[in-house]
Amino acid sequence: MKERAVKNWHKHCLLPDGTELQEHSIKTGRNIVVGEFCQIDFGLRGADVYVGESSKIREYIWANGDVRIGNWCEVGNDVIARQDAYIGEGVKIAGKLVVSGALDIGEKVEIKEGFEAKGDVEIRNPMPVFMFIIIYLMTLLRIENEKELDRILDDLFSEEEEKMEIPLMIPARSKLNLKFFSVPSTMKIGKGCRLHGNIRAGSIDVQQNSVVFGSLRAKYRITVVDGVTIHGNVESGSTVYVKKGAHILGDVIAKSIVLHEDAKIDGTIEAPHGMRIERGT
Repeated sequence: MKERAVKNWHKHCLLPDGTELQEHSIKTGRNIVVGEFCQIDFGLRGADVYVGESSKIREYIWANGDVRIGNWCEVGNDVIARQDAYIGEGVKIAGKLVVSGALDIGEKVEIKEGFEAKGDVEIRNPMPVFMFIIIYLMTLLRIENEKELDRILDDLFSEEEEKMEIPLMIPARSKLNLKFFSVPSTMKIGKGCRLHGNIRAGSIDVQQNSVVFGSLRAKYRITVVDGVTIHGNVESGSTVYVKKGAHILGDVIAKSIVLHEDAKIDGTIEAPHGMRIERGT
């Protein structure tokens, strides 16, 4: 696998349509992909759940399908897999492990409250999760060359990609706690999401009818569209686009602002490079 692709595919954070970030959990009906070296103080609940090497999940992992946990990860509560589970070397699980299907488990795994597996149990080191995720994404997107991952993931909300079941993706080295959801680069929030917390990213794109109970802060562009409500401030080192029907309850601070005449900002506006009013659709 070429170093370029290994570095670039996981710069994207995507919260697909209907994602819920609640007080103690992230919930979606889709698969969840967590990159390496993440620190997440929430539980994860989805279809299949894949966690990259050396990540720490403070709460539980609950999968309606498979669970795959990379080497040297830590999970602070139970791990539940309704199908198969793949647990890498050196993983620490503070709760119990319950697997309805088969279990592949690596060496030096610690499970504080024991495990239950209804299928076969194999003691071996499964494929590294990082490599598995790349193969999974290539299969999902029906591509043969890993260099194409960037091109496709850069435009996840295009008409073509909306037809795909793109997973919830949290990029490597992200931090998610009760105060902040911080990712190193792009964050795209789908339609109808409900998120509690302050978002920090390189750029942020919030789609229709989503609600954020917190603030948005980005180094580059921020876009909020029709039906989006932000219960906090919006700050950008570049341009903030507030589209028709969006509502920001706090302040907006940016180099420049593009504001639709039918959008609403309750707080103050600060834009040293100017503000442009859009009209029409």
